Amino acid sequence: MRQERNNIFAGIDWLLVLLYILLVGFGWMNIYAASSNEGTREVFDFSTRYGKQLIFIGLSIPVIIFILFFNSKFYEQFASVLYVISLVLLAGVLVFGKKINGATSWYNFGGIGLQPSEFAKAFTALALAKLMSDRQYNLKLVKNQTKAFIIIFLPAFFIALQPDMGSVLIYFAFFFVLNREGLTLAYILFGVISIVLFILTVYFGAKLILLICLSLISIATLYGIYKNKRFIRFNILKIISLYLFTTLFVLGIGYTYNNVLGQHQKDRFDILLGKIKDNKGIGYNSYQSEMTVSSGGFSGKGFLQGDRTQGNFVPEQHTDYIYSTVGEEWGFVGSSLVIILFMILLYRIIYLSETHTNKFGRIYGYSVASIFFFHIIVNIGMVIGLLPTVGIPLPFFSYGGSSLWGFTLLLFIFIRLDAHKKYDW
Repeated sequence: MRQERNNIFAGIDWLLVLLYILLVGFGWMNIYAASSNEGTREVFDFSTRYGKQLIFIGLSIPVIIFILFFNSKFYEQFASVLYVISLVLLAGVLVFGKKINGATSWYNFGGIGLQPSEFAKAFTALALAKLMSDRQYNLKLVKNQTKAFIIIFLPAFFIALQPDMGSVLIYFAFFFVLNREGLTLAYILFGVISIVLFILTVYFGAKLILLICLSLISIATLYGIYKNKRFIRFNILKIISLYLFTTLFVLGIGYTYNNVLGQHQKDRFDILLGKIKDNKGIGYNSYQSEMTVSSGGFSGKGFLQGDRTQGNFVPEQHTDYIYSTVGEEWGFVGSSLVIILFMILLYRIIYLSETHTNKFGRIYGYSVASIFFFHIIVNIGMVIGLLPTVGIPLPFFSYGGSSLWGFTLLLFIFIRLDAHKKYDW
């Protein structure tokens, strides 16, 4: 047992490690395809994007060793400290950060950029697990729910100031974790209804949707009175509150859409909902991405044989739209394989989380699975035209050191915690 304590690899789940290697390796192959051409095919050309990504992958190895070096108890004991550090870094980037593509999200160290929001997700997951694993913590109490919401949305607030709304959306993934730990489904149901109302309001206008909503509430109230004459007496305050809340919510959506969102954000929703069609202008990226994916057919055109990828038809294909490279060169078969690998990864994380002997490891594991799930669904949905473009990377595939290291940190902290349950450290 003493020898096993000194072995940082003892007890780790090698299936997760294998899935990590497969996804990172296949991801690099697609970055290579998306950022190379016949004139630049030298694998170890570190001036290219694929060459830099190779450096990022190589540097992931010491990052992994560093993560595994610490006893799993370290992450539980210092979760709050790591969370505070991440908040400081998020606040600091607003002052000392470099502005890229309209967002001040990066620290620049001698030409190397680091995006703190990519690492904040893991530290937020640790802090949430630390809070909720306390024996005195009861998620059914409103004050405890408020504490959890503060931990989740405080980093999201700083990220929104950058602004990077795509990264903000990721923090809603934590509601799946809260639901697993006993939070009522009403919160998730409210979120779903809010999304539906947002879409309907954007498409049909606030006045029409408000009229329909108020009419449905009135019909439900009349039906309640018909079934029970005393219904109105016992529910009058709830009914009035529902009328007021619905009115403010729908009108608020209309106001936000028309006066708060930027024109480029409104354009993305309008294109997605079919209100406007502009394949040569504002809808160019999404249109080219969809065409690139569909051009791959069943088996794809072959590695480095994608004419649309090699022709740079899709802007930023090596980052947010990397899945379109998979679709063109590897076809339906390759695209499905990527999704299958991700699903196995998620299933394995959830399975291991459920077998954890302590609550901290389980909550962190579910946080990891939820974050990965949200990234995968939103990114692939965006690439194939089911969701608007929001700038969320595909884990282990999209180009960038911060993205790769952030997901590596997220996953291997869980692998370290999982190893703890197998050996008495």
